[in-house]
Amino acid sequence: MVQNGCLMSKDNLLGNLELQQISFHYPSRPDVPVLQELSVNIHSGQTVAFVGSSGCGKSTSVQLLQRFYDPCQGALLFDNTNIKDFNVQWLRSQIGIVSQEPMLFDCSIAENIAYGDNTREVPLEEIQRAARAANIHSFIEELPEKYNTSVGGKGTQLSGGQKQRIAIARALIRSPKILLLDEATSALDNESEKVVQQALDQARKGRTCIMIAHRLSTVQNADVIVVMKNGRVIEIGTHQELLTKRGAYFQLVNAQAII
Repeated sequence: MVQNGCLMSKDNLLGNLELQQISFHYPSRPDVPVLQELSVNIHSGQTVAFVGSSGCGKSTSVQLLQRFYDPCQGALLFDNTNIKDFNVQWLRSQIGIVSQEPMLFDCSIAENIAYGDNTREVPLEEIQRAARAANIHSFIEELPEKYNTSVGGKGTQLSGGQKQRIAIARALIRSPKILLLDEATSALDNESEKVVQQALDQARKGRTCIMIAHRLSTVQNADVIVVMKNGRVIEIGTHQELLTKRGAYFQLVNAQAII
C-alpha cells in the first residue's frame, strides 16, 4: 500500500500508536460522552493495558483503532499517520484480535487457524508455526486426526482454554504488527488462564500489544497501565508505580486482592 508517497508494508511498519486528545460519543447518544480528551502514546513493541470499571471507555478505544467508528475530535495515529488515511481493510490486516469469546467454525482446527488470513491459501507449516507460538501444537498432535480434527459447532469439542489458544494462533497467522487482547482470559478458570496467559506472553513478543482487562492479575507485567474513568485517563504507569501512588489503581487491585 502506498501512503504519503511511501510503500507501506509489514517490513517497514513499526507499530507506534498515538491517541491525541480523542473525544467520542456514539451517534445514537450524542449527549453521552464516552471518551473525553483521551491522550496515550504507545511505542512499538510495548504492551499497554487499559483498565477501569465497566463503561469507562476501554473497549471503545479499541473500536476506534479498528475504525468501527471515528473520533468526534482528536486523532489516532499509526506510525505518525492518521488512521483515516489508510485503507480500512489494509489497516485491519495489520491487527490481530483475541476476544473474550472466540468464534470458532464447524470445520477443522487447521481451517479455523487459517481463517485468520483469508486472503491466501495458508500452508500447513505456517499453521503449525502459529499453533506452536500459541502453545497448542502439542495438544493438536495428540489428536487422532491432528490438524484435521473438527472443532464442532462453535468449538464445542474443545475446552475454553483450547479454543482460546486456537484463537491466538488464528490472530498470529497474519503476523500482525498490533495485537488486541480484549478480556482474553476473563471467561477461563484459573488453571486454563495460566496456560493461555503463557501463550499470550509468547504471542506479544516483538509486536505492539493492547490489553483490555478486568482481571488485573493479567496486566501486572504490562509496560504501561492506563487507568480510565468516565472516558478520561486518571492514572498511567507500571504496576509498581501505580501501587506506590495508592490511588485509583491501588483501590482496583486491592478490591481484587492480587497484591
